[in-house]
Amino acid sequence: MAVRIQSVRRFSRCWFAGIRAGDTLLTVDGKEIEDILDYDFYMSFAPVTMEFSCRCGKTRRVHMPTADTGLSFATYLMDKQQHCKNKCIFCFIDQLPKGMRESLYFKDDDSRLSFLFGNYITLTNISEHEIERIIAMHITPVNISVHTMNPELRVKMMANPHAGEVLSILLRFAEAGIQMNTQLVLCPGINDGKELEYSLQELGKLYPAVQSIAAVPVGLTRYREGLFLIQPYTKETAGEVIDMIERFSSDFKARHGVRLCYPADEFFLKAERSLPDGSYYDGYPQLDNGVGLWTSLREEFYEALRGCTARSRYQKLTLATGTAAYPLMRELCEAAAEKIGCEIHVIPIENRFFGEQITVAGLLTGQDLLEQLANVDLGDALLIPLVMTIDYTSHSTENNKFLDDITLKEAESRLHIPVIPTGNNGQELLSNLLGG
Repeated sequence: MAVRIQSVRRFSRCWFAGIRAGDTLLTVDGKEIEDILDYDFYMSFAPVTMEFSCRCGKTRRVHMPTADTGLSFATYLMDKQQHCKNKCIFCFIDQLPKGMRESLYFKDDDSRLSFLFGNYITLTNISEHEIERIIAMHITPVNISVHTMNPELRVKMMANPHAGEVLSILLRFAEAGIQMNTQLVLCPGINDGKELEYSLQELGKLYPAVQSIAAVPVGLTRYREGLFLIQPYTKETAGEVIDMIERFSSDFKARHGVRLCYPADEFFLKAERSLPDGSYYDGYPQLDNGVGLWTSLREEFYEALRGCTARSRYQKLTLATGTAAYPLMRELCEAAAEKIGCEIHVIPIENRFFGEQITVAGLLTGQDLLEQLANVDLGDALLIPLVMTIDYTSHSTENNKFLDDITLKEAESRLHIPVIPTGNNGQELLSNLLGG
């Protein structure tokens, strides 16, 4: 497979060898390159010989004594992203309304994105070549959406006849020493209860290769017409999930020193139970999956607040968040207000776009934010969760936007106030309350 080069750094070894943008990389030491994983792996054995096909029709070979080639490529994948082939009964993308941005409807299931960006894969889209490559290169960890360890149930839940048989790949990875973080999207009465108990026991047998299990409640929007009937979790059923996981994880910790399985924060909130302290999460292996996010943020914030001697440059602030995070944000802001000398109002934003069952800030839209804050005295600035935006790696308001394509710049213009995206970090939250 030939990989097209996007640019070549001036005065690099490849540049001096005549390699230019538009040329293609054929091989490294005779090995074909499919994506950035291949490229980084084989370049790590430098010195190597690289073979290129140039636009002029010539083939050039360049000896590279180091991995600093000066080359860059259009994407990390170097080819098309792999599309999910499942039709999961709980798929969130199938619950999106029509008319949104086209990219939001793309379902990825690409093993390369698991290593590069932490995406979760189902293993139904992985080829034997990819499995062998992961094992040979010892690429780890792999993030896997398991959902159930019952092969027949997995076929039904994912509407894919191969969904059950590919569970054997977990054992192959474990035997090869490939570490795995796994997740179970739980649906009431379908893969919880006895099925959850079975899945935990089977995944526990693969420890220490399986490093963690996140149990996440299914997300249900108001656009489920014609889809598989799934009920939301209630206070009672969410509590039952927590209790079952607690029985498993307490026993597992006694034998192995870690809990292994952790309910998402949302389960505790739905069950109206206090969230555990930081020691519960064994270093927060599933923080990006909403597991321990509340606890981590609270502990970071209070630690930063204890050492804070500064006063806020604002007189009055507003912080808007999802209904799930509202109690925590109100608690933290009330604790900070007097000490930093600032009036802070926390406003919960209802998710009218997707429906009231969606309570997390990361799925709020710009239109819900703007409609519910219209004619509200917001003070000197508005803080919002960074995860409410599309590019939740960037704190800039210049090009960032909400799910519904309303830009942060537009929000600032319509609210007549600075909008400050704030990450899930206690120190950052305090810094933004101070105006830093």
